[in-house]
Amino acid sequence: MNRGVLYLSYSGMLEPLGQSQVLAYQERLAADHPVHIISFERARDWADIAQRDAVAKRMADAGIHWHPLRYHKRLSLLATFWDIACGAFTGWRLVQKHGLAIVHARSYVPSVMAVVIKRLSGVRYVFDMRGFWVDERVDGGIWPRGGHIYRTAKWFERRFLLAADHVVSLTEAGIRELAKFDYMRGAMPPCTVIPTCADLSRFKPRGRKSSALVLGYVGSVGTWYLFDEVVMAFCQLLKLRPDARLLVINRNDHVYVRERLQVGGVPLEVVEIIAATHAEVPEYLCRMHAGIFFIKPVFSKQASAPTKLGEFLGCGIPCLANSGVGDMAELMEADQVGIAIADFQPSSIREGMSRLLALVADPDVGARCVASAQAHFSLDEGVRRYQAVYRSLEARP
Repeated sequence: MNRGVLYLSYSGMLEPLGQSQVLAYQERLAADHPVHIISFERARDWADIAQRDAVAKRMADAGIHWHPLRYHKRLSLLATFWDIACGAFTGWRLVQKHGLAIVHARSYVPSVMAVVIKRLSGVRYVFDMRGFWVDERVDGGIWPRGGHIYRTAKWFERRFLLAADHVVSLTEAGIRELAKFDYMRGAMPPCTVIPTCADLSRFKPRGRKSSALVLGYVGSVGTWYLFDEVVMAFCQLLKLRPDARLLVINRNDHVYVRERLQVGGVPLEVVEIIAATHAEVPEYLCRMHAGIFFIKPVFSKQASAPTKLGEFLGCGIPCLANSGVGDMAELMEADQVGIAIADFQPSSIREGMSRLLALVADPDVGARCVASAQAHFSLDEGVRRYQAVYRSLEARP
């Protein structure tokens, strides 16, 4: 008999991220294992009663037991400690009451709760890393490297890795980096790679494209995403294909996007900027002939797997991106579904754009993109791998 899983998420199930990257998996896994989810819900999300009822019904229909807690923000550090205490206590009570065998923690803050619960009850602990979060804070300029907060967070990271009965990484590159940590030599737990998967029942080819070539950009700009370099690439595309158009799907940064396009010398009449919900994105993706995004190639991004790559490929769209980010470059080049440039020099961008145009002209590229998405980013494959992780832990004495 499967004794059940306690899933801890600091992201709320009322957020799009919680629904696409937690609930989409767990509602399928609940068919094999009793699932209890503790999530931390923002006040503004909780106030949307219709949305709350819809998510609660979705969980109930899947047989998931949902235990929403309030996310606290004021006095940030103290608020986080309070949330950790509430989550650990609630989780320990659920383990005791229902005899749950596994605690599955999504990222770092829930892992503090998970380690406490493991020590109190002896459950198996899955550390679902989601990337090198501590180093992301440093690479993003939020924390100084070597500072007190950084050193404390690294201390916790070490405890998570040494306590974990199984580690889930988004990339093979992330696991290779883990193996280089001094304290991991001879102590590596079993690891499984599960990228951020896309719902390929929604992200799939559809409709007819315009005769003018459309280059597409989807998502955030700034911090990790290098939009100035995208502007440079589009300028190169206009030299090769004067009929080209740029379609930008972005929710909150339209003023910044227009400013960077004007600074880069792009005429705004060849650009369309649209705010779309996640549910609307597949419709717009299918207007695109190719996708583009560049991510800052810093250490922490070795463990990143951009969701947008799977969504582009699922829609049959080849991409231009950069190396130095997880397994992305190797995957695109091996499957012949995209071009990865090594740096952002004008010559590299120009060559990359020329190669991308040749890829777009290949009549078989759409089918290859879909096949690559199915092999690497399918939600079904992600569920299968999580099932294998849970079963391996249940089988251990």
